[in-house]
Amino acid sequence: MPVAASAIYFLNLRGDVLINRLYRDDVGGNMVDAFRTHIMQTKELGTCPVRQIGGCSFFYMRISNVYIVIVVSSNANVACAFKFVVEAVALFKSYFGGAFDEDAIRNNFVLIYELLDEIMDFGYPQNLSPEILKLYITQEGVRSPFSSKPTDRPVPNATLQVTGAVGWRREGLVYKKNEVFLDIVESVNLLMSSKGSVLRCDVTGKILMKCFLSGMPDLKLGLNDKIGLEKESQLKSRPTKSGKTIELDDVTFHQCVNLTRFNSEKTVSFVPPDGEFELMKYRITEGVNLPFRVLPTIKELGRTRMEVNVKIKSVFGAKMFALGVVIKIPVPKQTAKTSFQVTSGRAKYNASIDCLVWKIRKFPGQTEPTMSAEVELISTMAEKKSWTRPPIQMEFQVPMFTASGLRVRFLKVWEKSGYNTVEWVRYITKAGSYEISSTDGKVLMFGDGILVQQLVSALGSRQTLHNKAIPICKAV
Repeated sequence: MPVAASAIYFLNLRGDVLINRLYRDDVGGNMVDAFRTHIMQTKELGTCPVRQIGGCSFFYMRISNVYIVIVVSSNANVACAFKFVVEAVALFKSYFGGAFDEDAIRNNFVLIYELLDEIMDFGYPQNLSPEILKLYITQEGVRSPFSSKPTDRPVPNATLQVTGAVGWRREGLVYKKNEVFLDIVESVNLLMSSKGSVLRCDVTGKILMKCFLSGMPDLKLGLNDKIGLEKESQLKSRPTKSGKTIELDDVTFHQCVNLTRFNSEKTVSFVPPDGEFELMKYRITEGVNLPFRVLPTIKELGRTRMEVNVKIKSVFGAKMFALGVVIKIPVPKQTAKTSFQVTSGRAKYNASIDCLVWKIRKFPGQTEPTMSAEVELISTMAEKKSWTRPPIQMEFQVPMFTASGLRVRFLKVWEKSGYNTVEWVRYITKAGSYEISSTDGKVLMFGDGILVQQLVSALGSRQTLHNKAIPICKAV
């Protein structure tokens, strides 16, 4: 739930109340005495910013020589409370000329009371944007003599901005060249078996935009998502001719998106903020196009040697390529020496992470480079320990490729002046948690000595191996 603050207090370092505001009647006016007695006087201010005394919780933060304390009597969102405090302090600084301390509060207590009534209603945070609040709370605070007064900006169309319609963008912006940059960035999370079967897979993505547009433009973005295409075909009374459609899960939008129009038309319409921002985030669990398939093979060669063969196939188009490809193959800690043969890139043994690291700077599509490595292990008389091989990990970036198949069908910009715009669209897919199992859960035993291990057959019967010597690397 939101903050639901019962009261907010501003205290100096001695514990004196500078300003306080009660939003609910479920706490008494003497709650600050409990904070002063149980927290400030016991010198436990630096240990934890959240304390519970009796039936109330205290969220406090020190800014300069002032403590801001929020009192709640119910289960509240702590992160939301501290975010409110940070944004409220930024709002006060914008009125006070950049200063927020005990003197600034004493000199501007009338203005602070007025702002506290606007930014919180019955304990729930409201609009804390300085640009919007300054449109109708025009009183200027007593500024510090060391702060420079910011230049006054024109205040056009105050009514529109007070309603919150476009509080994230000011009017009067002018650019010589009107451009829109749109990036679709996706991260692939994968867990694959050594035989190539997918055990777990999903894609998390986000759409980043950078807008340099004059005036107050209205943008409309069309994607090849299933719901949007079905709605468009219903409105046009004819089937859509688009190709592959995808289903987006867990979609979250920036506050600029018109949710009413999205619910009715299933199109993303918005008045963009100026500059760079994140338009939306999403997740996809079905129909994922994996950029790489990894097939590892690990063999034992005697008691102290291993052979590692890894083949990687790039599944994306031949005209595409991946950048910064890194494959990490775990090896035992007692690795002494390694030798490599690679068809592309470079490979080496990294003893700090106990991995064979294979790096390919530029990986073309529809290719199958391979790596062969011979690993020599140290033979010791120490007690042997079972070792479950960690999965192989990959890092990569594939420009102009989306694992989800998401595509931008159109990006329309409308502005009353009718200027021309240039739209740029870019795709990139990165590795999230991209892991490939190399042993399918088998336990490897390393070290000299005798192994006694029970194996469970497929029928559930138990067979026991007694006093049978196992080589230095053996899957059992």
